[in-house]
Amino acid sequence: MLAGVFGAVLLALTGCGIPAHTEVEVDGSGPAVAAGTASYRRDEPPTRTASGDDRAAFVRNFLSAAAGEPERAYERVKQFIAPENRARLQEKQGSEIAVNVVRLTEKPVITENANGLFSVRLPVQQVGLLRANGVLAPPVATETEYRFGLRGTVSPGQEGTEEAGLFVTNPPNVLLLSADALRQYYQARPVYFWSSDGSRLVPDQRYLPLAVPDERRVSEVVKWLIAGPSEWLSTGVSRLPDRTALINNAIETEDRWEVNLDLPGDDNRKLAQIGTQLAWSLPELNGQLQLTTRNQSRAAIPSLRQHRLEHPVYPGTDNPQRFTVYEGAVHPLAFLGEGSAPVPLAAEVNRDVLSAGLSRVDDQVLAALVVTAPGGRQRLATGSGAGRVQIVNPSPQTFGTVGRPIWLRSPDPRRPYGLVVADRRLWRFDDRGRMDPVPLNVAGPVTAVAASLDGHRIAVVIGGALHVASLNVDGGVVTAGPVRKVATSLTDLSAVDWAGENTLLLAGTAGRSAVYEVSIDGALQTALVADVGARVTHLAAYPTNPVVPLPSVLIMYEANGVAYRYPQRDTIRRDQVLDVTPPPSGGRAGSPTAPFFLF
Repeated sequence: MLAGVFGAVLLALTGCGIPAHTEVEVDGSGPAVAAGTASYRRDEPPTRTASGDDRAAFVRNFLSAAAGEPERAYERVKQFIAPENRARLQEKQGSEIAVNVVRLTEKPVITENANGLFSVRLPVQQVGLLRANGVLAPPVATETEYRFGLRGTVSPGQEGTEEAGLFVTNPPNVLLLSADALRQYYQARPVYFWSSDGSRLVPDQRYLPLAVPDERRVSEVVKWLIAGPSEWLSTGVSRLPDRTALINNAIETEDRWEVNLDLPGDDNRKLAQIGTQLAWSLPELNGQLQLTTRNQSRAAIPSLRQHRLEHPVYPGTDNPQRFTVYEGAVHPLAFLGEGSAPVPLAAEVNRDVLSAGLSRVDDQVLAALVVTAPGGRQRLATGSGAGRVQIVNPSPQTFGTVGRPIWLRSPDPRRPYGLVVADRRLWRFDDRGRMDPVPLNVAGPVTAVAASLDGHRIAVVIGGALHVASLNVDGGVVTAGPVRKVATSLTDLSAVDWAGENTLLLAGTAGRSAVYEVSIDGALQTALVADVGARVTHLAAYPTNPVVPLPSVLIMYEANGVAYRYPQRDTIRRDQVLDVTPPPSGGRAGSPTAPFFLF
């Protein structure tokens, strides 16, 4: 079901090969992202005494105590702290409540002291600051480790009392939450804002505590929309009108929800837009929704499920088609159980190709080809056509290296734009071969770029690290908003693509070359391929999405000149490349390279 698909979350999958204390989930036989798995269960973190005298379990529970509804976070954490030390944790109120989400880089080190007490050292990577509105903002803290003490003695007569059990002494003066606890006690879910040009909904990742009761879930999502998008996304999307407010909580009557808003201007069109935002931001609801303003303007959605079908968040596409570059030309790939299609390029333009990016907008095909140029240089050649590209326009610039070009999924086929990395800079291009540099507010060599399905967010590898930014395409000029750095366990990143609405695929190093799936804020990680065997130089995916659901993300990548596909985990062979002439007897066949999807 569409609503179930949209509740996709990262699963904790079984497997081996990554130490448990890295907080990286290891993919087993199943998909890393599965559709329809949101359970909406309510869950509170363990109490202080739940671990008994198990010190390691106590520390894990201490790093979970801040989970849940924000207004009770300090109360829960202070239960773990020795009474004489509770004043060290200074409380904040309301929107100022924020939790430091950390990833353990090693197992906690617990050492017994000479006085019979214990010292704890937590080596961490700072992931982000979880705010009361569900946003995981960039981290503020810079600590790479935290230290505190443990005491736990029971005097005669104290057995079974509040004084029994373990306590934290000399605690950190911040609320700490492990990435594992974030995965366990929160639901990762998107809320949607209209793009700055009003053409498309753009998802914004939020975390809803599983402890929030069902009857308050709608109200929480409405408040998130009113509060506005995450800071890094704000330049690419539109906020609700200033001074919009929720009047009382949302009310449920049988299979009908009513939301009463104070909406400045009493704009029926804006109210209808908010209704579509809520329809997608509340995918678990299928019944009626009625929006009412203080001035009694109304917008009714008789069926949220039907509204989503009639107003898809992305244009519907057929199953993706696979292509590869073989001996200087783009060719289809054929796999058992999958369809294939002819290359939508005329033969005269399908030559001297090193890598390619193709896209569809209605009946138009967009082509961006990286081709060889004189003197061992490379250049971009782009074009468009109805069903087939007959002519490509070479860019006037040539470069030492050009990365995989990607098209932005614009709803307007008359104004197609794409992005590419060339000579360690980010460039914008159109279908006429024109290229212009795209300024970024972060210095460093750019080595890879990928665009989301909505076309208004990008992931960029800068200086070997992951960054994300929003895109503004107003007036036909593509500009990138402020770049946010994302913390991951992988280093020396070499490739990136989108695995879903708010998840990314990364190729990099974690002791060995690997491919991970990572949430857009870096908090949740899954190791898909823990040991590739060589540096990944090319990565392409067809992302899971709520309009054309798939059981898992489809991935193809290249390492050491060999192309692979996932989740099958096998190589892409020459005999799976269509429309090629077999080599002469005794001749050596070429290898498929730079595989990609057309959708």
